[in-house]
Amino acid sequence: MADTMQFDLVSPERLLASFQAREVRIPGADGDLTAMPDHAPVITTLRPGILSVVTASGTQDFAVTGGFAEITPAGASVLAERAVPRAEMTAADADALIAEASREAAAASAAGKDVADKLVADLQALKSALGI
Repeated sequence: MADTMQFDLVSPERLLASFQAREVRIPGADGDLTAMPDHAPVITTLRPGILSVVTASGTQDFAVTGGFAEITPAGASVLAERAVPRAEMTAADADALIAEASREAAAASAAGKDVADKLVADLQALKSALGI
């Protein structure tokens, strides 16, 4: 069994990370999961949360707002709607995301109201988890 796997994190704006990782903790839409070397192939959607990457030199955290993760035995690739290193996320950034989601929730049709309200709650939980 390999000790590390390739990890890539991409947002529409930039490539945020590309390096070898021991594990990747992913905030999946259906629950959190941890990808490790030789993981079974999986594709999952993301919910807003903290994506943590464990490397030989420590852990790096990123705030993500959604997207997709593809996990293979050789690595994990995350395509995030929005992603920033944890240290770069400010309270003002989080508040802006929450305000935008709240406006969309207020305008959502009855069929989409639950999904929109869950997004607001997930973004509020992300802000709390970040401690900002």
